[in-house]
Amino acid sequence: MSGIRRREFITLLGGSVVACPLAARAQQAGNLPRIGFLGASTASAVGPLVAAFVQRLRELGWRDGQSVIIEYRWAEGRADRISEIAAEFAGRKVDVIVTHGNVAVAAAKRATSDIPIVFATANDPLGEGLIANLARPGGNVTGLSLQQTDTAEKRLALLREVIPGLRRLAIVANPDNSGSVQEMRDIEAAARTLGFEVATVEIRRADDIAPAFGDIKGRADALYVSGDALLNALLTSQQFDVNTLAVSEKLPTMFNQREMAKKGDLMSYGPSFPGLFRRAAEYVDKILRGAKPGDIPVEQPTQFEIVINLKTAKALGLTVPDKLLALADEVIE
Repeated sequence: MSGIRRREFITLLGGSVVACPLAARAQQAGNLPRIGFLGASTASAVGPLVAAFVQRLRELGWRDGQSVIIEYRWAEGRADRISEIAAEFAGRKVDVIVTHGNVAVAAAKRATSDIPIVFATANDPLGEGLIANLARPGGNVTGLSLQQTDTAEKRLALLREVIPGLRRLAIVANPDNSGSVQEMRDIEAAARTLGFEVATVEIRRADDIAPAFGDIKGRADALYVSGDALLNALLTSQQFDVNTLAVSEKLPTMFNQREMAKKGDLMSYGPSFPGLFRRAAEYVDKILRGAKPGDIPVEQPTQFEIVINLKTAKALGLTVPDKLLALADEVIE
């Protein structure tokens, strides 16, 4: 597969670095600062994002094993495992917890009110009560907001560009992620306004997948997957791959992140996730140098990217309009 990038992800710069870094105090004590990376899904699924995070840390002077220790834990799409990992990191008193997705952020926040928490992604963190304020989040949590509910209708419009006859839409969400559920409700309302038939599917564990997709078989022209780290992990697991279903059932899929389209799904629209994880590394850098997480503004992406998997489109018998290909940030062939 080859890709064509046309726009770069742009983030707003915010926050300040203050004196007396954690790193200096840790090194004086003969110990390196420790970052606890709480991966909501799997190492393979989040690999490119972790690489972006680690690379940016390295550029900022933090080398794993030399000036900082990064401890990785993977929940593999299990909410109970997320809580266990969060409690483990809190008990070990790591210097910073880095995670992604509302469920994981909430679990980390429940586990500790003292250890700084940086989220690389979260849906509407203010509305979900993860922070008190965007400009000054307060407490021990800060990071990057996805603005998922603001982009849901745009994804639906893009699907209609590729599928002019779209009349039946299946929407998948993780009911344990309130941000994902809100996105599902927003897109459901938009779809019904357009006169679409809507089938909603809730998946919170691997055992839910087969019956859920059995219910929508033959009842949908396209599948919209609301943003959720656990859901993405489940849908790309070795036991179940949504790409296989998409081709076999002629069911086009829309996701929120580029990585899903690169794995074989039809299309994605959302911020650059590697860019968000790089920015999360900058938040960690500020905190390790002494900044308080409650003083670092939560940022929102200002540009979003369209990724189209043309190979998948052809396998589904779809023709992507030239004007949409021209707008795409990446076309996978």
